[in-house]
Amino acid sequence: MSVWDVLIGQAPVVEILAGAASAAAGVTATDARPAARASMTHSWLFTGPAGAGRSMAARAFAAALNCKNSPPGCGECNGCHTVLTDTAADLRTVRPEGLSLGVKDIRELVRDAASAPTSGRWRVLLLEDADRLTDQAANALLKALEEPATRSVFLLCAPSVDDVLPTVRSRCRVVALRLPTPAQVAGMLEHDGVDPAQARLAAQATMGDADRARALATDEATRLRRAEVLRLPTRLQRTGDCLAAAADLVAAANADAEAANTTRDDAETDALKTALGVGATSAGTTAKRARAPKPGAKARALTVRGAAGALKELEKTQKSRGRRTVLDSLDRALLDLAGWYRDVLVRQLGAPVEAIHPDHGVAVAEEARTSTPEQTLRRLEAVLRCRRTLAANPGLVPLLTVEALTLDLRTG
Repeated sequence: MSVWDVLIGQAPVVEILAGAASAAAGVTATDARPAARASMTHSWLFTGPAGAGRSMAARAFAAALNCKNSPPGCGECNGCHTVLTDTAADLRTVRPEGLSLGVKDIRELVRDAASAPTSGRWRVLLLEDADRLTDQAANALLKALEEPATRSVFLLCAPSVDDVLPTVRSRCRVVALRLPTPAQVAGMLEHDGVDPAQARLAAQATMGDADRARALATDEATRLRRAEVLRLPTRLQRTGDCLAAAADLVAAANADAEAANTTRDDAETDALKTALGVGATSAGTTAKRARAPKPGAKARALTVRGAAGALKELEKTQKSRGRRTVLDSLDRALLDLAGWYRDVLVRQLGAPVEAIHPDHGVAVAEEARTSTPEQTLRRLEAVLRCRRTLAANPGLVPLLTVEALTLDLRTG
């Protein structure tokens, strides 16, 4: 299985990356002539909407660059396998889990970029969600892009070129990905053993987002969550209903964040406390020459310099990660909601296109009958506006923003 097989519906992108990897394979440590690297460069920017597979494309390219076989990208050699499993010594992946990516992580990345590869041909620096770079972090990265190491390559991922500072994107070769068609995603799910009807529904409902489609097709909790979100427009009869619907939507997002992060947060905190010796006591020492404590003596907790600051920093990181999980969950819900109103508008206008949520045709038809296209368009715009607001202002209180949305949906 080739590393390119995971890139569904991305034939032009595969052609570009495969050609660059082939050109790079001909460059040895003693042969860095410009002609040999004609289609290879030291920095790449992978763009595309959520679900297009930006990170997968970057990782597949990283595997091909360090592939041991020809043509590169076999997917079976040690070079491909270690990159695909994120265990390669010459691969450094930075995946922002909080609201932003700070300068500290980027400086560490830049230091790694200055080192020569240890086992592969290239040292690969993979930066997911580069749109979350702070200005200070972007400036730190810019220095490395301006003066790249000979055997290092930066792979940045972002929704669009406009989400990255001009000074950064101008130094990168842009690779634009697109969402695969629902038919292509359905074919992938069927190949993985999903029932054909369920695969088609999941692919259509997620508008070609392969990751969301897989979750919808295989996870019952995800299907129930979507059904509850798509029931929201039918609940907005009174002001109290709007506020209750908004509270339910945000509560579900908070529950998603708690389920995803609580166990991990506790494990990280316990591991850090153990590493710092927090909680150890002077009575617990076992040195040979230490005298046994007197009967009844109280054990004294050891104080480790800097422990409080380290724990506080970890807590800050965990809160930011939880906040990001809540916003991502809300964003998925708003996408489903936007698709529902789009189906209503399509029915009202008689447009000859497929519905995004065909399994909710009865509710869509009733909404189309009792409202006008102008009202539907305003409601669709309200959903998209709420989505943009939450994305651009992560510090906002989600409940207030979603309440404003549900009130807008009621009044139309």
